[in-house]
Amino acid sequence: MKMSKLKHIILLIIGFVLLNIFSDKFYTRWDLTADKRFSLSQTTEQVLDKVDKNLLIKVYLNGDFPLDFKRLQLAVKQHLEELKSKNNSIHYTFINPQGKEQVLIDKGMQASQLTVEKNGVLSEQIFFPWAEITYDHKTGIVNLLDDSGSDQESTLQNAIENLEYGFSEAISNLVGKKKNSIAVLKGNQELDDIYLYDFLNELGKKYRLAPFTLDKDFSKPQELQEDISKYDLLIIAKPQKVFSESEKLILDQFIMNGGKTLWMIDHVFAEMDSLRTNGEALFLNRELNLTDLLFSYGVRINHNLIEDLYGSKIALATGKVGDKTQFSQYVWAYYPLATPEPNNPIGKNVAPINLKFPSSIDTLNNDIQKTVLIKSSKLSKIVGLPSIVSLSSIAENVDFEAYKDGGQIMSVLLEGNFQSAYKNRTKAFETDFIPSSKPNKMIIISDGDIAANQIQDGQPTSLNTDIWTGQRFGNKDFLLNTVDYLLDETGLINLRSRSLDIPFLNKEKIANERYKWQFINIILPLLLLLLFSLTYTYLRKRKYQS
Repeated sequence: MKMSKLKHIILLIIGFVLLNIFSDKFYTRWDLTADKRFSLSQTTEQVLDKVDKNLLIKVYLNGDFPLDFKRLQLAVKQHLEELKSKNNSIHYTFINPQGKEQVLIDKGMQASQLTVEKNGVLSEQIFFPWAEITYDHKTGIVNLLDDSGSDQESTLQNAIENLEYGFSEAISNLVGKKKNSIAVLKGNQELDDIYLYDFLNELGKKYRLAPFTLDKDFSKPQELQEDISKYDLLIIAKPQKVFSESEKLILDQFIMNGGKTLWMIDHVFAEMDSLRTNGEALFLNRELNLTDLLFSYGVRINHNLIEDLYGSKIALATGKVGDKTQFSQYVWAYYPLATPEPNNPIGKNVAPINLKFPSSIDTLNNDIQKTVLIKSSKLSKIVGLPSIVSLSSIAENVDFEAYKDGGQIMSVLLEGNFQSAYKNRTKAFETDFIPSSKPNKMIIISDGDIAANQIQDGQPTSLNTDIWTGQRFGNKDFLLNTVDYLLDETGLINLRSRSLDIPFLNKEKIANERYKWQFINIILPLLLLLLFSLTYTYLRKRKYQS
C-alpha cells in the first residue's frame, strides 16, 4: 500500500515536471475580450521582430495612486507582458520616481498633476507618467498620459488606447536603421525658425531636419531639384512671397518623385498686431501664385475668412488699476477652435486646434482620395475679402441666422497618384520631367500660424499653450501626427485609431450609495455568518437533546 502511494507521488511529480517543460516550450495566450485589448497588431509584431538585443523599459508608475490610475498602471504592465511574450529580449521594471524628479525632468519627462479624492477631500499629487526605453546605447521616452481628454476618465481612456502606439513607435525609432529627412522651406518669407521652434524641436527628436532655400541659385535649377529630392518631406510654413514658375516646377517635381508635403498656407493678409494697435484693420487677399499648383492636386484654398462662433479666447486691455493694465478675455470668432476629425489617426485623441484667420478649402472632383482633418463648427460663416475687421465686433450682439455656413474645410489629407501641374504646359527650365507620381500623400492646412508658437521675453513658448489666456490646444500634437502619417510606410500610425471599451466606476453613485455598499460588502456577510452559526448551534443542540 505504501509503495503504491509512493508510485503515485512519483508519477505526479514527473507529470508536473513534464507539464512545466511543455508549457515553457509551447507557451501561448488567448485573448477572449470583445475588443481584443490584449492582442498585438501585426505592425507591432513586425517592430518586435527587429529587436535582436536586450531592450530595457523603465516605467515610472510605481507609487500610491487612486484606483483609476492603478488601472493605467495595470494596463501598462499587461501590455509589456504581451511585448515580452513575443520577444524574450524585452525586459521591464516599474520604478517609484520619488527622489528622482529632477533627473527625469532633465531627460524631458515633465511632471503631471493629479487630482486625488480621499474621504471627500480633494488634493493635488505630482507624478511622472513616463516610460524610458534603452536599446543598443540609445534611449527613448514614452508619454503614458497626455491631457487631451476633457476629464480624468477620458484622459485615462485615451492613455490606455494609445499604449500600443506609444511603445511601438518608440521601439521602432530605436531599432530603425535610417531616420527620415525633412526639409523646412526657406526663401519665400516663411515663418522664422523662432516661431517654429517648439514644433521643429519635437520633430528633431525623431527625424533629421534641415532648411532648404528654394531661390538661392536659379542659374542651376536642375541642381536645386536634385538637392531637394534627397529629402522625404517638405514643410511649407506660411510663405508670404509669390512663388515663381521655376520654384513651382521644383515643388511639383519633388511631389512627382514621391516627396511628401505639409502645406500651411495663409491666403489672407491678417495680423493681430495691427488690430490691437488700431482697433480695426483692412484684411486683403494674399497672392502666392500657388492656386494652379494645388488645383492640379485636387484642392483650392479660397481667398476668404472663416468666422466661427466656437472660437478661442484673446486677451484685450480693458483699463488700468494704478499702473497695472487690466486684461479681459473674449471669444474671438476669427480664431476657430476646431476639434480634429476623430475617425482618422491624425486627429484621434487630439485636443481642439487653434487656428488664426483661416480660409475655406474646396476639394475638387478627381481620382485623389480626400480625407477631411479639420473643419469649422456648424455656427460659422464665410467672410469675403477685402474686409474691414474690428475688435469692437466682440461686443456686438450675435446674429445666429448669419452663421449657417458650417462645416467649412480647413485641413485635408490627399492620397493617390498626383498629376503634374505642368503636364501640358511649358516648363520654366529643362528637366527630366515626370508627368504623374506613384502613390503619394500630402496635407493642406489653410492657416500658416497653426505651427507658430508665441514669444515671451525673447524665448519661444509651448505651441500648445496661449501665454495670455492660459488656454491649452492640440496644435503641436496634431502637426506631429501629420508628419508621422506622411512619413509612415508601415501603418504604425494607424494604431492610434484603436478604440477600447473601458468601463469606469460612477463616482457620483459611489459617493451617494457609499454606506449602502459598505453594509452589503462588510456588515451583511458578517450577519449571514452569525445567522449561520446560531442556526447550526441551535440545530446541533436540538439533535443531541433529543
